[in-house]
Amino acid sequence: MRSRLLPPRFNGRLHDARTATSIGRWLGIAFMVCFATGLISHVLQHPPAWLSPDLPSRPVWGYRLTQGLHVASGVAAVPLLLAKLWTVYPRLFSWPAVRSVRHALERSSVAVLVAAAVFEVATGLLNTAQWYPWPFSFVPVHYAVAWLAAGSVLLHLAVKAPEIRAHWGRRSPGTLALPEEDGPDRRSLLAAVAAAAGAVTVTTVGQSLTPLKDLTLLAPRHPDHGPSGLPVNRTAAAAGVGLITADRFRLTVTGPRPRTLTLDELRNLPQYEARLPIACVEGWSKSARWAGVRVADLLDLVGAPPHAGVRAVSLETHGGYRVSEMGREYARDPLTLLALRLNGEELTPDHGYPVRLIAPNRPGVLQTKWVGRLEVTA
Repeated sequence: MRSRLLPPRFNGRLHDARTATSIGRWLGIAFMVCFATGLISHVLQHPPAWLSPDLPSRPVWGYRLTQGLHVASGVAAVPLLLAKLWTVYPRLFSWPAVRSVRHALERSSVAVLVAAAVFEVATGLLNTAQWYPWPFSFVPVHYAVAWLAAGSVLLHLAVKAPEIRAHWGRRSPGTLALPEEDGPDRRSLLAAVAAAAGAVTVTTVGQSLTPLKDLTLLAPRHPDHGPSGLPVNRTAAAAGVGLITADRFRLTVTGPRPRTLTLDELRNLPQYEARLPIACVEGWSKSARWAGVRVADLLDLVGAPPHAGVRAVSLETHGGYRVSEMGREYARDPLTLLALRLNGEELTPDHGYPVRLIAPNRPGVLQTKWVGRLEVTA
């Protein structure tokens, strides 16, 4: 009878380095895409002061692509991470726990890597559903742990490089040393993992890749569901925006020659239409027809200099994104509008009535709704 103090035995034959290396390659690609696109999203949402004026407003679909890839790769990472952990978890019970300095470094890197990876995937997945069952702010913590995960991956790769190299391909020395009869089972397992990753991706990616929208069985949103055929993340009621009547609304535009405009005066200014996507950080996006006044025209109206940027202030009473800023590239882009209409109809309250900001290549949280003030910035 085995003592309860001894580590358990694992008889499964596929808990080997070849299986771990194969799944690790796919997981590494998913993590790399997710990390790179996450950096892009973070820079667009929180640009450093030196970069803010020159952030590019083109291509129009830029943020829609990168954030769609971010969420898709994160979703694909869920079954890949679970399969990877299944492959290597017997090593968590290896004894003695620490055999050398190198082994201690390896185990420490694995502990941090597993914790960071599980945290990133779990919190990112809950963010797509806008469910935040924790006391901390999601964005800064998710961003910080992403760097921790990236560093842990690099350290782990450095420590495990010899073993990875020995089991990289079918003809690699480490792979050839494994029992030949395990080959078919291993290939079946890898095929099942790949199918699972493909299935969860295809059934969620339609929320941003609209040709696949009819397959969004597991996505938290459908891109067609919402007022005017467009989803809504934050309603007017949730934002604390009450009834705004046309006769009482005023838009204040600061600058060398500040102006206060009524809604009728905005409607009487030259109107332009642009087909632009709205892409939210949670992963959904959809293109729509927006019509309104060019922000550049409003800047000219108040005598703003060519290099000026804009700060948009919402009428909502609370919220982390009630104020957004854009540099000169966005402010002077002819597609950047203070929109009054969506898909041929007047904006609904939940879409930002009476006026909202819409600009190309910009995160949805920065497309400020219920705009009551535009401030010219240096």
